[in-house]
Amino acid sequence: MSLTSRAPRTARTSRRLRVALVAAASAGLIGATLPAPQPLGIGDPLFPRLGNPGYDVLTYDIALTYGGDNSKPLDALTKIDARATDRLERVNLDFTHGTVRSVEVDGRPAAFTLTGEDLVIEPSRPVAAGERMHIAVAHTSDPAGPKDAGGWVRTADGLAMANQADAAHRVFPGNDHPSDKAYFTFRVTAPEDLTVVANGRPAARSLAGGLRTWLYRGTHPMATELAQVSIGRSTVVRRTGPHGLPVRDVVPSADAERMETWLKRTPAHLEWMEEKVGRYPFETYGVLVADADTGFELETQTLSLFERSLFTRGALPSWYIESIMVHELAHHWFGNSVSPHRWADLWLNEGHATWYEALYAEETAGQPLERRMRQAYVDSDRWRAAGGPPAAPRPPAAGQKISLFRPVVYDGSALVLYALRQEIGGRAFERLERRWVTENAHVTASTADFVRLASQEAGRDMSAFLKGWLYGEHTPRMPGHPDWRSKAPAKGSTKAPAPAAKR
Repeated sequence: MSLTSRAPRTARTSRRLRVALVAAASAGLIGATLPAPQPLGIGDPLFPRLGNPGYDVLTYDIALTYGGDNSKPLDALTKIDARATDRLERVNLDFTHGTVRSVEVDGRPAAFTLTGEDLVIEPSRPVAAGERMHIAVAHTSDPAGPKDAGGWVRTADGLAMANQADAAHRVFPGNDHPSDKAYFTFRVTAPEDLTVVANGRPAARSLAGGLRTWLYRGTHPMATELAQVSIGRSTVVRRTGPHGLPVRDVVPSADAERMETWLKRTPAHLEWMEEKVGRYPFETYGVLVADADTGFELETQTLSLFERSLFTRGALPSWYIESIMVHELAHHWFGNSVSPHRWADLWLNEGHATWYEALYAEETAGQPLERRMRQAYVDSDRWRAAGGPPAAPRPPAAGQKISLFRPVVYDGSALVLYALRQEIGGRAFERLERRWVTENAHVTASTADFVRLASQEAGRDMSAFLKGWLYGEHTPRMPGHPDWRSKAPAKGSTKAPAPAAKR
């Protein structure tokens, strides 16, 4: 959605409005009629209208019916179990690019309207603060539209999802912000000759009249942007990772043998990451290879999405491909388990994934980390001028949400971690990394949380040191490398570089 210059409505202001309206109605100053429905948001500076105030989603149960044509809308039923945190006369869900057929709240029909990118629901009675509510939305889920808009990705033989950063609500209604994680269940019906996979582990499947229904359920909370459903002519290759971890890779059936040379390396990638930061945090892992030109790879929870051409184009060195595989795997600790509290905390996701990508390339392929970080230092001031500093990125361009994924959130943010390690030493840095993913497992965390934990491990307040690295217009001096210099941006140049090819 396009950003506007009007100040976003935050959870606090919308709550004040509701309280004022209720008080006025009680005093007889106004009637019971509510103001016109409007899109809300939780006030995220980068995505002002994303998310919705007044409730906490506990679970999603999403049923999808796919008829075999990936250009046609799927029939869908999304059930949401949530707890109200405010008294709600209306409930806003993020949803767009689909048709809503009916809505029920607690089993009763509810009035609804679509406005902006919100589905605004008016229950038959207000929902009290602290009360559980059960919402059921019958709708369509439309894979048509611009391929760079996010949501459904049409593959050569079906569909997959790519919802980052704000496109899950193009697939299903919900509270589409990573600060509201919830448990997911997917029930997907498709022609029996197709294979369906989704986040989590398979729980059941059944066959009736040439259609097969697949049930998947996750055992850990998930942000909406990480949801994944793949439907196609796929082969599921199973193997075992560290500690008996089930690993399932999903590839186009025609490519199963060809992909094996890459996929068989995943258990070793898992072992390497566990040596660095501790036990893998989810119930399963795997690689999903999609026959589609996405231009990126994506860390969808428990099943990372990769475009087929990464493995087949032939021009990329094997060490580079493996390092990208490790990048998406690292996100399962940094970004999936520990999720950003707001989108400005994205540097914690991408900076860490890039850090372990680069460290893996150094340790396994002799690609020096210091050389990569020195080049990042050279480019850092230009990246900051184009897109803002790592922890205070500029909003994405209107209609181009993936422009948020700039070099400054990748190598520019890994550079922050390199500087921190230089300042506090390798052992303290390694302890910090392990504590970060252990103490914040399966919740959200912020930049301020990271600074506090870094201070604890350093044994001194790191706020002043990290302020310049995270928020400064110019890149600070690199500890241990006084000769490093960052190239100043061209005068008057603030054009952001093209988005990176991984997320």
